[in-house]
Amino acid sequence: MRRHFSLRRIADDGREAPDLGARRGRADRRGGPDATADRKTMQLCHQVAVTLDEVLAECGDPLLHGLHVVDVEPSPDVSRLLVILAPDDGEPVDGPDALHRVEAHLSRASGHLRGKVAQAITRKRAPALVYHLALGETGA
Repeated sequence: MRRHFSLRRIADDGREAPDLGARRGRADRRGGPDATADRKTMQLCHQVAVTLDEVLAECGDPLLHGLHVVDVEPSPDVSRLLVILAPDDGEPVDGPDALHRVEAHLSRASGHLRGKVAQAITRKRAPALVYHLALGETGA
């Protein structure tokens, strides 16, 4: 495993959202089904991120091997997940031609990647994965 993914999220205005893994007070424990659903959603996104990062690290395709997972978000719910990928530091993706090649390789490998995610998670149906390549942004 190459790195650990935090369960913290950054809000739209740049402030850090509360840590979803943090211990909550007694009043928050009775928060209802929304609190449990949010925690489970973030847990699923975390599992998918770790699984995809490991699969890409072991991938035989040099273009996909040079990618790492920055974030996974529900889009619009957990039946479809947005996977944000970025190239490793040593291998930038230059130009629109290279971007189209990476997208083509991702679309060819999408069935294999979704199958690996389905093996790693405990769900009745594996979520559909939508990929976004973030060129200017890298994960911390």
